[in-house]
Amino acid sequence: MSGLHTRFGAVVRRRRVALGWSQQAFADRAGLSRSYSGEVERGVAIPSLATTLKIAAALGVPLSDLVAEAEGMDSADPPREKHASPAAGGVQP
Repeated sequence: MSGLHTRFGAVVRRRRVALGWSQQAFADRAGLSRSYSGEVERGVAIPSLATTLKIAAALGVPLSDLVAEAEGMDSADPPREKHASPAAGGVQP
């Protein structure tokens, strides 16, 4: 069972990737180091409330949205990134 901080990190990564941002671009927007933002995304670091607010602001969403999305994830099922279907010319995992 993964903790909320691990699921929160997965939500942050998914949203960052959806915006087309590199880890460095995201870290710059959030005022964090690239290595720390990567640790948050991997669930290695547990960010403070102040840091989670910076992350939410950088992503342009309320912190409550990120937390709600993380809470709604099935903790027994690791998060997966969505890929385009082959019919649409995309790549499957």
